[in-house]
Amino acid sequence: MRAGTADHTVVTQRGPVRGTVADGLRTTLGIPYAAPPFGAGRFRAPRPAEAWDEVRDCTRFGAVAPQSAELPGSPVWSPGDDDVLTLNVWAPDGASKPLPVLFWIHGGAYTFGSSAQPDYDGSALARAGTVVVSCNYRLGFEGFGHVPGFPDNRGLLDQIAALEWVRDNIAAFGGDPDDVTVAGQSAGGGSIACLMSSGRADGLFRRAIVHSVPDAFFPPETAERLAREVADAAGVAPTAAGLLAATPQALVEASDRVAARYAGDPASGYLHYDTVLYGPVLDGVLLTRDPVEAPSADGAAHPVDLLVCHTTEEYWLMHQVGSMPTVTTDDGLARFAADHGLPPALVAAYRAALMPDAPVLDVYLALAGDAVFSVPTVRLAEAHARAGAGRTFLSRFDRRRTRPDGSPVRAWHAADVPFAFGTLDATGVDFLTGGPADADDRALSRRMVHAWTAFAATGDPGWAPFTGTTRPTVQVWDVPGDRTEGAAPAYALWDGVRTAPPSLP
Repeated sequence: MRAGTADHTVVTQRGPVRGTVADGLRTTLGIPYAAPPFGAGRFRAPRPAEAWDEVRDCTRFGAVAPQSAELPGSPVWSPGDDDVLTLNVWAPDGASKPLPVLFWIHGGAYTFGSSAQPDYDGSALARAGTVVVSCNYRLGFEGFGHVPGFPDNRGLLDQIAALEWVRDNIAAFGGDPDDVTVAGQSAGGGSIACLMSSGRADGLFRRAIVHSVPDAFFPPETAERLAREVADAAGVAPTAAGLLAATPQALVEASDRVAARYAGDPASGYLHYDTVLYGPVLDGVLLTRDPVEAPSADGAAHPVDLLVCHTTEEYWLMHQVGSMPTVTTDDGLARFAADHGLPPALVAAYRAALMPDAPVLDVYLALAGDAVFSVPTVRLAEAHARAGAGRTFLSRFDRRRTRPDGSPVRAWHAADVPFAFGTLDATGVDFLTGGPADADDRALSRRMVHAWTAFAATGDPGWAPFTGTTRPTVQVWDVPGDRTEGAAPAYALWDGVRTAPPSLP
């Protein structure tokens, strides 16, 4: 234990846990909220964690879900790491009253990532007056792959189980179980859209913060087809028995091979550009409709306030990390649009009205980012406002600058997260933010932390809500100062255009 750090013990419903106290915060990491989802529990809904009597050491993050990703400063998964359904709690030490809870769901294309990523450290948000909770959940095939006779959307069921743990236990950590705000970005934001749409999560949270929501919800036939392809790559039958016989590592490796095949085949449709094989399935049980189009559960008794955000240049990140093919010709741009079911008139409008002198690559990345993230995020907000199921607030992250060498720092996917968490100095964040933070960056981060925590505490982040009928007021996060404006000019061009990808060829 480092100097200046003390122990603290909290008794949960399953048993006592020991965390640390330092710098005015109580931090408890790796608390099981459900049993390990392997062995008899594999591919099933989460089961209660086994109770324990001795004080459990919870001073380190729990194991991450099966995946092949190796992220800077984050733990990696190893075969045999089974106890992956854990969560973490950061809370101010000595709070005089129950505090609002901010529950974070990490992103990662429903395939990689964890709550232990350095930019997800909850310390700054806890110091601002909230109890912060983050959780791991099943990813990839284990969480979202179709297995005949077993529930789809196991990763979402894990998130619901973690929220139920919060309902039942967070008071012991100083949090108010009746004042929970869920927050997430990318796949985490998409997960929250699903939770809002599903009656299974009704009453588990009263507010939601979603950044960069992907319209990536799979029809059952797509999930079944991809499961067959992964099973074939793993050398097993696409049956329950066959898939249960494949180890988690074998399914991770098979998934990577299938994704690589799509990436290498220009004739493979939309997955050639974005090889995300897994996501929430419109299974007719947990999810009965597209959550972007209908975010409020039928018969929900608990209205949910919603705060949304997207970045201005979402897809430049994917280009930078090489996770999508480069398109630099008009023919390639036309093929991309056709593969995504986008009308030629939309491409022409981007070229004529928005980007008349831009290279093809810039148009391609703008279209992709708007199709996958920006437009679905705004549509979610519009649908929520029309439903009258709670107040709705819109924002956009537009912080850009130029490096000393003249190269641009872009407002790309995930760049907003460390600003909202107050983690600008965390390991690996300088890649997302384009370099060390300056005074303007730190001021912007303080404003975003304040907006998140104010919204969690009061439902008001500090600007006017969108009613669904008035012109939207968008809070634009920028340096050196913020501004308000209407929806981005590109949004009007998408009227009547579907963003969800078409069926695979």
